[in-house]
Amino acid sequence: MKMNPYLTFDGKCREAFAFYAEVLGGNIVAMMTYEDMPGDEKPSPECVGLIIHARMIFGDNVLMASDAPKGRYEKMQGMEVTLNIPDEAEAERVYAALLDGGTAKMPLQETFWAKRFGMLTDRFGTPWMINCEKAA
Repeated sequence: MKMNPYLTFDGKCREAFAFYAEVLGGNIVAMMTYEDMPGDEKPSPECVGLIIHARMIFGDNVLMASDAPKGRYEKMQGMEVTLNIPDEAEAERVYAALLDGGTAKMPLQETFWAKRFGMLTDRFGTPWMINCEKAA
């Protein structure tokens, strides 16, 4: 069994996933709009152009997402997407890239459990934790 996050955006899924693929070295393997849904039912006009499902693979991880229909978006809260990165320099690079246009909640720094740990919310509203653990 594996667990992976599913993010919801307010019309920025395509842009966010292109950014995440660049930062994380990911491969977007699915990017479907509401118009791509099978069947005869057409999406409502406010959903045209929005992403109904996206899937990205990076390393052995999967990240999925969609755009919420207009008026149904709820801000992500009460969770963070955590990246455990073994290399300090890579942790610093990823933290800095995700922080561009976002907000730092905790600067990337040494903690009692990690060589580097930091928290941020990126420019798309996704909360992240970057963790580079100390050797056990």
